This record gives sequence, C-alpha cells and structure tokens, in this order.
Amino acid sequence: MNLFLLAIVPVIIVVGYIYFKDTFEKEPIKLVFINFLLGASVSVFLTLSLSLLGSEIVVSLDEKNLFQIFFHAFITIALVEEFSKYIIVRFYAQKNKEFNEPFDGIVYAVMVSMGFTAVENVFYVFQYGAETGITRAFTAVPAHATFGILMGYFMGKAKFSKNRIVLNLSGLFIAIVFHGAYNFFLFLNFIPGLAIGALLSLILGIILSRKAIKIHQKNSKFNL
Repeated sequence: MNLFLLAIVPVIIVVGYIYFKDTFEKEPIKLVFINFLLGASVSVFLTLSLSLLGSEIVVSLDEKNLFQIFFHAFITIALVEEFSKYIIVRFYAQKNKEFNEPFDGIVYAVMVSMGFTAVENVFYVFQYGAETGITRAFTAVPAHATFGILMGYFMGKAKFSKNRIVLNLSGLFIAIVFHGAYNFFLFLNFIPGLAIGALLSLILGIILSRKAIKIHQKNSKFNL
C-alpha cells in the first residue's frame, strides 16, 4: 500500500467536500491552494517552534496525572496547533478581498487546517504504518476538519461584524476546546472506557460542523 497516498487522500477528500459545499460563490483555486500551503508550512513551523516552549513539560509528562494530561491536551497541543492555524486565517485569508461572505471563513480555515493535517498525517503514517493511516482517516483527519469548520464559522461572521475581535477569538476558543477534549480523552486510555469520550467529542463536532455549514450557506448573500 502506498503510504503517501494513504496519508493524503483523506485530506484531499475533506478539501474537496468543503470546496464544493461553497455552493454560491466559490473561492479562487489559487487562493485556496495558497492557504493550504500556508497551513502545511507556516502553521507547522509555528507549532514546532511554540511546542519547544513546553518541551520540558511534555518530556516529564506523568501519563496518569490528570492535571498534566489536561495541560498537555489543551495547551501544549490544542492551543499551540489551533493558534498556529488561526494566525494565518486572521492575518492573511480574512484580509483578502475574496473573503466576501461568512462561508469563506469555513473554506479558508479548513484549507489551512488540512494543510497542517496533511503534514502531520504523512509523518504519523510513515512512522507507524498503514494501520495508523487507516485509523487516522476516520478519526484525526475528520477531527481536524471539524476544528477548522467551527473556527471558520465564527471567523466568517467576524469579518462582517462590529464584534470582530470577540468572534475571531470565539472561533479560536471553540477549536481549542474541541481539539483539547478529543486529545484529553484519548490520553485517558489507561482508564477503561473513557477513550470513548474522544469519539463522542468527534461526533458532536461533526454535528455542529454540519449545522455551521448549513447556516452560512442559507445566509449567503449570493444565495439569490
């Protein structure tokens, strides 16, 4: 099995799904691709750089200390990764003239997120093999997609609101909460049954993401 394709195809499926959900006024493919590349490069670089600040905590992590697990899940992973994506959407995509309706927040946030996820997925699949790739295709990849959709929903609203700061930060916060919860429950696999919390958080994220997409589609100014 081609490990590279196994790592990339689920990401491409998500990218295609979101692009075609932008029903009424699609974003330029060039700009979509640029945001994907920024996610795969700048977001990854920022994540690696910021992660160094918490490296001592990660190294000395007690796998059964709930506070340390919480900190690792929500701060050294979720906050760092989502902030690294948020920066690109906030200071590049959101300022572009093509970002002209709330749904565009979802499009660009997901593209950045999927760029990041592509690199992460390739790393994990090549390191741990095909079984990991198959598992992540149905867990980590859609999870990162929901983090992007939920962040993008609020950032799309923010572009056209007087409460831009609050809405932008709300998008970042909700992505961190869902990302952190997903990781937190996965890290509790030493307690029988609690890992199911990761699956439940993913399902809830998917449900909310579908609603977010429908709301922005319905309210599109191009939906004439």
